[in-house]
Amino acid sequence: MSGNALFFDLDGTLIDSEPGILGGIAHALHTLGHAPLPRETLLPWIGPPLRDSFDALFAGDADRVDRAISIYRERYDAIGWREHTVYPGVAAAIETLRAGGRTLAVVTSKNERFARRIVEALPFGDAFTTIVGASDDGVRRYKRELIAEALSRLALPATRCTMIGDRRMDMEGARQHGMRAIGVLWGFGSADELRQAGADRVVDSPAALVAAVS
Repeated sequence: MSGNALFFDLDGTLIDSEPGILGGIAHALHTLGHAPLPRETLLPWIGPPLRDSFDALFAGDADRVDRAISIYRERYDAIGWREHTVYPGVAAAIETLRAGGRTLAVVTSKNERFARRIVEALPFGDAFTTIVGASDDGVRRYKRELIAEALSRLALPATRCTMIGDRRMDMEGARQHGMRAIGVLWGFGSADELRQAGADRVVDSPAALVAAVS
């Protein structure tokens, strides 16, 4: 592998996936007869494993959580995975980093099947050497485990890698591996959240991200 590797979160870092994710959650809640939740309540659900958020909402009712996940995935599989936009400047940043010899990977808590479908459809999707996401059964879903899987697939030490993301889970996962962590401010997390979680740098634009890793 050439250059130091950069691990990118997906939702809130490469793409604004709010419509597809919140639409799927709303559909699952409606189907299960649960009262709708406001956008400000659901926005923090973007980033952490969805199973954990449903588990907290349904007070550990495993059957209801499984049904919610199944309903969500059915809609996401049909239309939700397309309901996103690429953040301005991200495509140019990815191309610049690839041209500079960086090894790029996607490391996301999103289900890996969906993550692969989304990334492979992006105009710069072929820039990524591997795409690591949550397993279907949810056993592999936390950032620490996902980063470990990426390191294994790429056969790289953590010291040669940097995690880039918009939420505290990205920063915490990197810290648990002794990796450098860069927080981005165009997603769903705040500067305070990212810094408190251990970000080495916080950047406010894709161009600033390129400068930070150069």
